[in-house]
Amino acid sequence: MNRAVFVDTAAWYAFTDVDDADHRRADRCFRRLTRQGQPFATYNHVVSETYTLCRRRLGAPLAREFLRRLQISGATQRIFVQEAWEREAEGLLVQYEDQDFSYVDATSFVVMRRIGLREAFTFDHHFRVLGFNVIGPDE
Repeated sequence: MNRAVFVDTAAWYAFTDVDDADHRRADRCFRRLTRQGQPFATYNHVVSETYTLCRRRLGAPLAREFLRRLQISGATQRIFVQEAWEREAEGLLVQYEDQDFSYVDATSFVVMRRIGLREAFTFDHHFRVLGFNVIGPDE
C-alpha cells in the first residue's frame, strides 16, 4: 500500500469539474499516474466531501458519475476511517490550531500516516505543512 498516492478532495473535484481552474492539471496528472500504473488511495470522508461538493456545484448527475467512476476503478483503494484515527485527527486540530486545517484535512493526514503513504495528489497546501510530498500543483 505504501506505494499508492493518496487522492484528496481538491484533486477529485478538479478532475471532475471541467470548468475548475485546476482541471487541466488534474487531468494530466491522473492520466500520467494511470499510465505509470500508479495505485491510488482515498478514504470515506474524502469521498463524502467530494460527492457533496460535486452535488452542490455541478448537480446530481456529475456527483453520481464521480461515485460510479470511483466504484469501478481498479486502481483506487477506498479506506474507511476508524474511530481512533478520528480522535488522533482531532488531536492534530488542537496541535496545529494556528493552521486552518479542516476536519477532513486532519483525518487525511492521519490516514496517510497510518497506512504509510508519503505522496498526496492535491491542490491543497496543507499537506506540505505536515511534510507530505504533494503531486498536482506543478503538473
